[in-house]
This record gives sequence, structure tokens and C-alpha cells, in this order.
Amino acid sequence: MAVAQAGAFIHCHSSLHEYQKLYWRERDNLLQNKETQGQDLYELAVYSTWKLSYDKLDPPARLLLQICSLLHHEGISEEMFEKVALSQLQLDDSELQGDVAKLLNQLGKQNSGWSSWTFQKVVMRLASHSFIEHDHQNHTYSIHPLVHHWSGTTMEGNKHGMQKLILTIIAISFPLTPTDENIKYVRKLLKHTTNSMASLKPEDINPLVGQHIAGIYATTGRLKEMEVLEVMLMEKRKRVLGDDHPDTLTCMECLAETYWEQGRWSEAEALYLVVLEKRKWVLGDDHPDTLESMGNLAITYLDQGRWKEAEALQVVVMEKRKRLLGEDHPGTLVAMGSLASTYRKRGHLDDAEALELMVLEKSKQLLGDDHPDTLIAKGNLASTYKEQGRLKDAEALEVLVLEKRKQLLGDGHPHTLKAMLNLAVTYWKQGRWNDAEVLQVATMEKTKMVLGDEHPRTLENQSCQHL
Repeated sequence: MAVAQAGAFIHCHSSLHEYQKLYWRERDNLLQNKETQGQDLYELAVYSTWKLSYDKLDPPARLLLQICSLLHHEGISEEMFEKVALSQLQLDDSELQGDVAKLLNQLGKQNSGWSSWTFQKVVMRLASHSFIEHDHQNHTYSIHPLVHHWSGTTMEGNKHGMQKLILTIIAISFPLTPTDENIKYVRKLLKHTTNSMASLKPEDINPLVGQHIAGIYATTGRLKEMEVLEVMLMEKRKRVLGDDHPDTLTCMECLAETYWEQGRWSEAEALYLVVLEKRKWVLGDDHPDTLESMGNLAITYLDQGRWKEAEALQVVVMEKRKRLLGEDHPGTLVAMGSLASTYRKRGHLDDAEALELMVLEKSKQLLGDDHPDTLIAKGNLASTYKEQGRLKDAEALEVLVLEKRKQLLGDGHPHTLKAMLNLAVTYWKQGRWNDAEVLQVATMEKTKMVLGDEHPRTLENQSCQHL
């Protein structure tokens, strides 16, 4: 019987290897489990069969099926629920926080911990009626698109409220630290975010939830969706907290950064100026948030060719961060890298190279080779090498940056497209016309689709094709 039970569990839910690992942790629970795989009712219509099976499910299994109907039908992970169960994040809506806890309590949350055994039992009850399948390779679950559609009709109570709840779970699971593993996880969240946002209005979303969803869009390069959400968040913060509240200013700065990513530098500058002046008044000249605003405004000046104005701000930011945070703090390194970019633009290539080499080495030591800030440092140094005519050195760094960004962010992310264009220009300068053309053609349509026809990077790509 033990062999038969093990076979049923593996068939419904897992692989032999995973069953062995679970066996040693949960041997008593596994051997006492009496659930079966259900029965087939071929004489009934498909929906009628599903309804009969659904009626046999207990409340947690029904709940999980309904949750799945609001997510994408593939790539559903226990990891998302576990991250939320273990999260210390406090929402500013106690009722929403309580609803999240009640939902998770039915799926595996136990006080401040998580029971994988409880969650897998719920999944097994769905699998016993063929409602859900396990993807052994990716350690995720999926449901058939027809079941996905049908299960939405079983929604009990307020479907709109359930959508908000599921979006909240997705948002709380968003990791704030940009490690390789976390970036890959966020990319998987995008399709679930899109499904859960389908019929929700931005104004219906809790502001803190909205900030985390905007973070998902930022990580995956979805700039238009991010802008819509950030405009709503800013207006809601203004209405509830006032124009000068720190949370309102944070929302304004996030929107300004999105405008900057879209190449809308005048609009970004206008918001950055407002945020900077208010932060100086509310927080003081030396507050980290004030220095962040000064640095962001400087980059906007740099992109507009206002190099002296950029340099003046960047020197202030760098010196204050050195004094307040130390020379090896990541924030100080960002400031040094920004100033180096201005030196390069002004033709001070030796000064730029010296700073960029220092930033790169310290970034590697503090953050690792593949951290986003380290990749930016590599790209900046490559740009300086290119201006110095050291094309082989530039190419070596740009190839590394491009491959890593493809791996982490995907081919269509704005940062990946920028890396492709940088390498294409290097190939062109080396006289490798065919290699340059292949990259430029691959980049052009994706850049138009992601950033639009009038984005500076799209126009730069077009000009490269006519060189």
C-alpha cells in the first residue's frame, strides 16, 4: 500500500526525487495520507464533470483553483505564496492585510512560517481531479486553459475584491533586492501581474501595492504600463497626503525616472526640479533623498547636453556622499560613475577612465560581477574605451554586458536593447559592417515597439543604420 500511495502522490504532484526529499521531512504525514485520484465521468459533459469534481473539493482546494483562474494559467508557483507568508511588509490598509492573511492561512501559512506540506496537500486534491498539473522542470504548476477559463465562473463572492487580493499577493512577493535570482523571479511574475490587472482600474489599487507592481514593470521594461500606474499613484498621494509629503515626493520622482527612461527629458527635468526643491525644504540639503534628487536631475541635464550644469551638481553629490556614507558605499560609487560620464561627454577621457576603473573594481568587490550597478559600470568604462579608440577593450566589456542582460532581463528589455546598440556601434567603428547590421536590425523593431518611434534611442539606432 505504501508503494501504491507513493505512486499516487508522484503521479498527482511530484517527481520521484522530490518525493524522496519530502518523505524524509514528512514521512508520517505521507504514510497517513489517504487521498485518492478521484474518478473519470466520461458520460458527462466536460463542464458538468468539472462541476461534480469541484463540488467534492474542500474550501482550501476551491480557493486555490479560484486563485489560479486570476493568475496566468502557467508558471504558478508555491514560492509566491511562501514569500508573502514570510514577508514582514505592513500595508497601510489593515483590512486588506487581514484578508491576505486569511487566504494564506488556508493554503499553508502557520503563524509566521509556511508549511509546504499543507500547500502540497491542497495541490494534490486539485490534481486528483485533474484540475492542476506539476511542471517538474520549472517547479511550478499549470492548469489547462479551458479549466482556467471555467474556474473563473466558480468565483464565490466579490470577484473584483478577489482580484485586488491576488494583485496584493503578487505585489508583496516582489523582492526589493536586484539579485540574479530575484530578477528571474520577477520576470515570471509579469504574466501573472498582467492577468490580475486585466479588469482593475489603476485608482482601485492600494498605493503601496501599486508601487511594488510598478517595480515589476520597471524590472521587466514595461514603461507604458509603469507610467499609467505611477501617474495614478502620484495623484492619489497628493490628494490623501498633500504635495509635500515624503511619499508623494517619492511617487513624483518615480514618475520622473519613467519619463527619463522614455526619453522625455524635459518632463523628467520639471518633476525632478520640484522634488529637489521640496526635499531641500522638508529634509535639508544633506539628506540622502535630497542627494538622490540632485543626482537624478544631473543625469537629465547630461542627456540634454547641459554638461556644466550636470557636472556642478554631480561634484556636490559625490563629495557629500563621500563625507556622509564613505568612499566605498554603493551610493557614492553611483555618484562617481555619473560624474565620470560627464567627464567623458566633455572630452576629459583620462579623468573619466580613472573614475570608472575605480567604480568598477569597488562594485565588483561590494556587489559582485553581475549586479546591475556593476553592469552599468562595465558599460560606462566600455564607452570611454570606445572614445579613446580602444575598440577591442570596449568590445570585450560590451559583449559581457549584453550576454548578462539577455540572460537576466530578456531580449526585449530597454537595457538589453541599449547594450545591443552599444555593441553594434563598436562593431561599426571596427569596420565589421555585417556584425553591426545584424545587431542593428535585431534592435530596431524591438526598440520601436518598446520605446516608440520618437525615443532618442530609436532615433540613434536609425542614424547608425545610415552611417
